[in-house]
Amino acid sequence: MQIALPGSRSAAIAFAPPDAVRSGSIAATPPPISLNRRRLKAFAANRRGVWSLWIFLILFGLTLISEFIANDRPLVVSYRGELLFPVVVNYPESKFGGFLAETIYRDPFIADEINANGWMIWPPIRYADATVDESLATRAPSPPSWLIPEETRCSRYPLGVDDPSCTLGNMHWLGTDDQGRDVVARLLYGFRISVLFGLLLTAMTSVIGIAAGAVQGYFGGWVDLIGQRLLDIWGSMPSLYVLLIISSVLVPGFWVLLFVLVILGWTSLVGIVRAEFLRARNLEYVAAARALGVSNRAIMFRHLLPNAMVATLTFMPFITGGSVTTLTALDFLGLGLPPGSPSLGELLAQGKNYLFAPWLSLTSFAVISLILILLVFIGEAVRDAFDPRKTFAAR
Repeated sequence: MQIALPGSRSAAIAFAPPDAVRSGSIAATPPPISLNRRRLKAFAANRRGVWSLWIFLILFGLTLISEFIANDRPLVVSYRGELLFPVVVNYPESKFGGFLAETIYRDPFIADEINANGWMIWPPIRYADATVDESLATRAPSPPSWLIPEETRCSRYPLGVDDPSCTLGNMHWLGTDDQGRDVVARLLYGFRISVLFGLLLTAMTSVIGIAAGAVQGYFGGWVDLIGQRLLDIWGSMPSLYVLLIISSVLVPGFWVLLFVLVILGWTSLVGIVRAEFLRARNLEYVAAARALGVSNRAIMFRHLLPNAMVATLTFMPFITGGSVTTLTALDFLGLGLPPGSPSLGELLAQGKNYLFAPWLSLTSFAVISLILILLVFIGEAVRDAFDPRKTFAAR
């Protein structure tokens, strides 16, 4: 027997005329919208954040294939009927009549040999991040090629303006640095390294920080007290001096620098996660889970952690931006990646040293600013998506 409560939809249908029910004049209640769909809708409502996400993904995707955009090796070579792919395979120079272990495709002898017996398809920019242009018409750092007359720009080639190497692919659209390396190529590779470093550092520090904050907040008591004192001691360590000491012992590199910054920066999310766990550990559903015999680990990571991640995810884009800034600052000071690595901070340092070459500082500053602006706008959209007032308003 079904009992219809007064004022409910079932009561309205029960006491409605049969013709009204059959004709559908009583509107059906729409199905509830899931929380994730509401968050996606709130995120999509922030058009600036959506556009920033797409631009960031496109730029990052292009930098992931930097070898196919800026490289001193051809993409495809046809030599004596054989199809070769130097962009992904290292061929010895003996394959083209030389004697070196690695082929230098920009060498006029190799280029003439290949063109006489086949053809080459080059990437749009014929310079890798470490390629030094030996045919610069001016001293390095050289200004952008479009600011130099063509006769002067091609004067170092054997045939001048008519030389096959005097092409758009050999132009330096944003000039060169103090070693004669192409700025566009170094910006592409530097963008990739900076973003990858920021994403890895954010992921690794977040995992450690979330775990530490969850343990402190859930168990409380002496565990929380001891953990807070350890955090106070760890947070008071001078990170710059630690980096100087480690740099004097270990050879600086991508993974060494990442490991050091993870050790020093994992405390950024501990306070947020700890506060969420302290707030939620005494709620009714947690007490019910304990009464049912659910283990502490299951309660922490299956029930409490998803709620804590709401506040945590809003900070991650900003943490990534801070990680990119940290790497840039260390490279600017000479404490980051090894010398010669494609680095945005190293380009900024060159711009400071060569004030007569403003293309170095302006381009690197523009790329760093673009990365940070896009991450900030994405972070604002994520924050709006997880804001309960805007999430439940997005219907």
